[in-house]
Amino acid sequence: MARYIFITGGVVSSLGKGLMAASLAALLQARGYTVRIRKFDPYLNVDPGTMSPYQHGEVYVTDDGAETDLDLGHYERFTGVPSRQSDNVTSGRIYQQIITRERRGDYLGATVQVIPHVTDAIKAFARAETDGIDFILCEIGGTVGDIESLPFIEAIRQLKNEEGRGNAISIHVTLVPYIAAAGELKTKPTQHSVRELAALGVQPDVLVCRCEHPLPPSERAKIALFCNVPASAVIPALDAKSIYAVPLQYHGEGLDIEVLRAFGIEPAEAPDLSRWTEIMDRLTNPQGEVTIGVVGKYVGLQDAYKSLNEALVHGGIANRVKVNVRWIDAELFENAESDIAGQLEPCDAILVPGAFGERGAEGKIASVKFARERKIPYFGICFGMQMACVEGARDLAGIPNASSTEFGPTDEPVVGMITEWMGREGLETRAAEGDLGGTMRLGAYDAKLDGNSVVASIYGGTDISERHRHRYEVNTGYKEALEQGGLVFSGMSPDGTLPEIVERPDHPWFVGVQFHPELKSKPFDPHPLFASFIEAAVKQSRLV
Repeated sequence: MARYIFITGGVVSSLGKGLMAASLAALLQARGYTVRIRKFDPYLNVDPGTMSPYQHGEVYVTDDGAETDLDLGHYERFTGVPSRQSDNVTSGRIYQQIITRERRGDYLGATVQVIPHVTDAIKAFARAETDGIDFILCEIGGTVGDIESLPFIEAIRQLKNEEGRGNAISIHVTLVPYIAAAGELKTKPTQHSVRELAALGVQPDVLVCRCEHPLPPSERAKIALFCNVPASAVIPALDAKSIYAVPLQYHGEGLDIEVLRAFGIEPAEAPDLSRWTEIMDRLTNPQGEVTIGVVGKYVGLQDAYKSLNEALVHGGIANRVKVNVRWIDAELFENAESDIAGQLEPCDAILVPGAFGERGAEGKIASVKFARERKIPYFGICFGMQMACVEGARDLAGIPNASSTEFGPTDEPVVGMITEWMGREGLETRAAEGDLGGTMRLGAYDAKLDGNSVVASIYGGTDISERHRHRYEVNTGYKEALEQGGLVFSGMSPDGTLPEIVERPDHPWFVGVQFHPELKSKPFDPHPLFASFIEAAVKQSRLV
């Protein structure tokens, strides 16, 4: 029978809750327990795929094609457990399900209400697919007291009662701010946050206190007294040098021990945290450093590229080097006076990530050309692969008007919208005038690599599976022309209809992929493409 850990937040960033959940899960894993983490979000979007990167950061995609909250990326990176559709639910999805059932007549004319219908649906999601799992961690999005999150708080109140004492506990993550002018930590925000949560019927069993300065024993005792928890259950969470230091830091403060004790489990031997100490050793004692130029269009908010940034760090871990990321707005390169060389010459490698829309496209194409001509390692992901093909068509294949139908009508659609493909359940089709939300090619798909290709040597095989999130593909009608220009199609869908990978064998390292390899990279298992890319950047840095 699974035990439940409900995680709520006071005035604290979602990163605080998400990292805490991921770190706690990693600690429980290190003690031999099986874990699963779930995210319950209060917004009314059916899925995060409809939200702007500037609104909510990146959209994390699972193997089964769910567009989810970016925190699921942390969960997967820290635990290695693949996330699923059932691990992320929004208010929008809950209400959509209930309204569909009401329209179908499932409620037989009964009045549909928040309690019990909405809360029952939330509880059903919490209990779905829990066989063989020791602990289910449920992170509740938003801040306690927000009107949007009230149904979720009520649902976990009910779940705690239904599961019974010893089978469900509550962890509250809150802020203990430091007032520099007064030189003191303030515990009042934590006290008020816990009081608000208790008024909703949920008494925390463990408090995790985010703070910039160490929390003295006197302050811990004060929080414990006013918040009705043992002093040992007040866990300080100080800023860490790296997110991958957080599991070790929480273990040092006794978080995993207090959680197990809250369940009535007396911890046995210490957990095996050797892989986390190895990761931190590689991060804190690098044998060099490289600079990667990321030419994107959402660089104003780095959370828009969260998984990408972490995958680059993982590539650095694999090569024991520090990775410095230089975020560059693609629009800077869109006019003739652009100082492309000044921006990109200091970089040891160039990466163009995924994106949507025409804005910044010409700047990305210019970056591809710079990397190709200067023989600088280049990695194009999704949109970055498409722009590499457009650049190759314009400059080497004699197609100067090459473009993408995403940007409007064109006589040379080197990139076009895919209208059908073979999915996991058979043929899937899309129409250009159809809905945008949830209609892309989403989730894990297989690909077949050319056995003599660079990417086959990187992967160590010819059969791969990677996660996708895109609506446009490189047009195979231009395959022959592009290959004559030196751009080799080294990876295709198993049926040979959809391009997955292109590369330039005459270049030190030039790879474009239609999928998102960053979504599967982990600190203890770096993705081979990122490990190879950073290795190429290291070689490039030694040439300068």
